[in-house]
Amino acid sequence: MKMLSAEIATSRFAYGANQKDLSNISHDPLQWLAEQLTPLTMPHSWHTLDAIQAEANYRMAKKQDSKVMAEPVMMNMMDEGQAKNMRLPSQKARRQAFKLAKESQISVIKAAAEKNNGFQYRLLDFFSNHFSVSQTNPKMRLLAPTLEAEAIAPNLSAKFSDMLMAVIKHPAMIYYLNNEQSVGDRSAIAKKRKNKGLNENLAREILELHTLGVNSTYSQTDVKELARAISGWSVNFNRNNKDYGFEYRKWAHEPGNRIILGNRYPAGEIEQGERILFDLANHSDTAVHVCFKLARHFIADNPDLHLVTQMATTWMKTQGELRSVILTMLNHPSAWDVKAVKYKTPRHFVISSLRASRAHWLAWAAPGVLEQMGQAPFNAGSPAGYADIADSWNGGKALVSRVEWSGFIAAKVKQEPMPLAENALGTRLSKTTRQAIQRAESRQQAMSLLLMSPEFQFV
Repeated sequence: MKMLSAEIATSRFAYGANQKDLSNISHDPLQWLAEQLTPLTMPHSWHTLDAIQAEANYRMAKKQDSKVMAEPVMMNMMDEGQAKNMRLPSQKARRQAFKLAKESQISVIKAAAEKNNGFQYRLLDFFSNHFSVSQTNPKMRLLAPTLEAEAIAPNLSAKFSDMLMAVIKHPAMIYYLNNEQSVGDRSAIAKKRKNKGLNENLAREILELHTLGVNSTYSQTDVKELARAISGWSVNFNRNNKDYGFEYRKWAHEPGNRIILGNRYPAGEIEQGERILFDLANHSDTAVHVCFKLARHFIADNPDLHLVTQMATTWMKTQGELRSVILTMLNHPSAWDVKAVKYKTPRHFVISSLRASRAHWLAWAAPGVLEQMGQAPFNAGSPAGYADIADSWNGGKALVSRVEWSGFIAAKVKQEPMPLAENALGTRLSKTTRQAIQRAESRQQAMSLLLMSPEFQFV
């Protein structure tokens, strides 16, 4: 029974077993998971300052473009095709920056597949998707990966209010939802210029997605009031300023009292918005909304409502202490149900297949195949993030992509499939799958059958 619990712990809450994982944690699988409820140290060093520096390099290179294009000797020596394909300094600078940002994404996938703290990476995936940002423009391609590294990973076991505050103040979130453009209608700067305007994007997503949930009882008035409270929350993109990153601009802040969800918040500066975020993080609707999403992510598309209620109760007792909330989930009987009902998302499937085949070195290919499967990193295209239920990922085209990825891995991996299957699935390896692997016409076919087996696709 303990071995089965170890198999559930590694497959349902992490990215599967690797080498001697199962035997090492079988004595106390719950403790193995609990020990991972700590801040996560990210495997890469791509941060906000790197993104800001890359943008500065791009702007400097743009100035050089005009000089290059104006050079008559160079231009006369090239035919039309060469001139069209010539890579300008700004293009080189941007391509290099994009390459480094993408490498940071690959390093996270590689670490998740290789290291023995898969539960931490699963939690990182969950909250990164909960606070979804997309690479909607060149600057966001550079900023998006920094959000999870700087605001989410350090707060995996903190209070939700701490994570929420870090995320909402992060340049990636502020810029993604245009809050750097938000100016209070009665702010100091609004009185001096015509293009004044309050931007409600960030405020709306805080209420609808990040905290209370779309089915909560907030109103459009609450959205506007929150937008006023966080007006002036902006970004300093000056790499030469020690205060680069988040910047509170007093002159753009809407003065006055705010009333949100019936609660009055006195006039103030940045602390007014901070107080509101703290209260939203500790609201009972937020507790239910986030706890339901957590249970759905790890256990079932339709999780046990008793489990969600217990988690939400812990949330309210501890002021949203994530470690306590997650431990409540792990201590519930449904977390250890032997029936595997949760269908892996593309990201879960791709990373777990790299881990099961001991092919973490193939992580370089993961972003491309995840794009084919519809779950490319930082590319949900919506602040709502990617869907977390089977109906979104089990269509015919999606299944073909999984088969193709399994074949790709099978062609690269030289280990024998049966030992890998026994190691990855343990007692969950069914008689049917075992026979299919043994009777396969080739090692490659056997490996593909393992990765496409029901017990590997469901956790």
